[in-house]
This record gives sequence, C-alpha cells and structure tokens, in this order.
Amino acid sequence: MHRLIELLKDGRSRSIQMMASELDISVAQVTRDIEFLERTGMIKRIEFSMCGSCSGCSGETQKKTCPGCMPDGGFKNMGVMWEINKDN
Repeated sequence: MHRLIELLKDGRSRSIQMMASELDISVAQVTRDIEFLERTGMIKRIEFSMCGSCSGCSGETQKKTCPGCMPDGGFKNMGVMWEINKDN
C-alpha cells in the first residue's frame, strides 16, 4: 500500500489497470487498497466539475464541465484521480 500512496503523490491521472501494471499487483488488490485508503480518509477522489470562471460555466452547465474547461478529447481517457488528503 505504501507504493500505491507514493504513486498517487505524483498527481498523474491513471486508471486502476494502469496502477496495477505499474505496481505489478492485481487490479483487485489496487481496488481494495484504494477503497481502504478512501474509507480511512488518507486519499480522496478528485471530482471534475465546472470551473465557474469562464463564460461556458456561468451556471448553465449544472454538474457538467463546459468545453472551455475540458482537456482536448474530454475526460473519457483520463482515468480516475485521487489526491493525498493533507489533513492526515
């Protein structure tokens, strides 16, 4: 689990499959570790949402990200992101 935490510290987006491959462990193990770390508050999932600061996010996009805020190609290939909870 220590290696997973170190991997998450770099801030890159990865799928669970990518993390499993990089850590040379099973997808099931990464999933269990992520769930444990989330439950204990050590990490938190990053939620993508509207920025609120551009014309496309002026409240009309409710829970969607406007095209001006999205990376090229959208979020579909980005994987999930977690961040280390600095309060712990």
